[in-house]
Amino acid sequence: MNVLNIPVDDALLAAWRGWLAPVRQPFYLTGGEAAALSLDALGLDTVPREGLTLTPEARDTVTEWNISALADRVAWLTLSDVDALPPVARRALLRAQVRHGRGNVPLGRAFPGLGLPPGRFLWRPEQLTAGVLARVVAASGVPCQRAEVPPDVWRAAQEVLPGVRALAGTFPQGSAGNCFGTVMGAAGVPGAAAEWMQREPFEAFLQERTRPGGRDGQPGTVLLWRSRDGLAQHAAVTLGGGWALHKAAQTWWTPRVVLPVPTLIRASRSVGWRLSRRSLR
Repeated sequence: MNVLNIPVDDALLAAWRGWLAPVRQPFYLTGGEAAALSLDALGLDTVPREGLTLTPEARDTVTEWNISALADRVAWLTLSDVDALPPVARRALLRAQVRHGRGNVPLGRAFPGLGLPPGRFLWRPEQLTAGVLARVVAASGVPCQRAEVPPDVWRAAQEVLPGVRALAGTFPQGSAGNCFGTVMGAAGVPGAAAEWMQREPFEAFLQERTRPGGRDGQPGTVLLWRSRDGLAQHAAVTLGGGWALHKAAQTWWTPRVVLPVPTLIRASRSVGWRLSRRSLR
């Protein structure tokens, strides 16, 4: 099947299902909320959030970077644990997750075809059919336009971007790879596209492999956004002919998409970021 105009096989669908509906998942609470829910009375302990270790995929699924620092306790619960809570406590638990900024607590009313109550709920594997998975993943993305790129553009791009065609229009195989790694991988750096590339190696790549300036209509122009403090925040690379490639975020549900350059630039704008250009050499 296709998601955002990108082919997705059964193995990746199964992985998405597992990341959205894990056997056990973290719930974030303040000490007061944990006490009010009386989780200990049900034999469900909480642990300090400090030192919590999550897999990269779990980190993305719960949007850990967005969770309030006030939620300093974590309860690791299964769906059966949550189902065993009194209805009032279950609703309070899920509302607390939304209040603290945890992700993956959808609204039932957004999925009327599943026969769910209108409020917050947790995904169960059997609910996550291929069609539902496609809808969930596509909700935060834009369709890839790889198929609209003319063959002559791909041929010209291959000379300076030997890895670009293999990356364009693909989903990552997990929470690995970000915008910096995508640009480096397109430029032919082995393994870069599958790595959560940090700023230091990316800056080294820019110094070694690029020079200031570049034109959007030519292949190999790195579009680089920096914040006011000079830190690189996002990057993309042009294919030529008015097309460019980027990975909009580091998350597992974010694909590497081809878009018209003006569309990609508009989508990447953020307050305080400034766009500059460098050319691959």
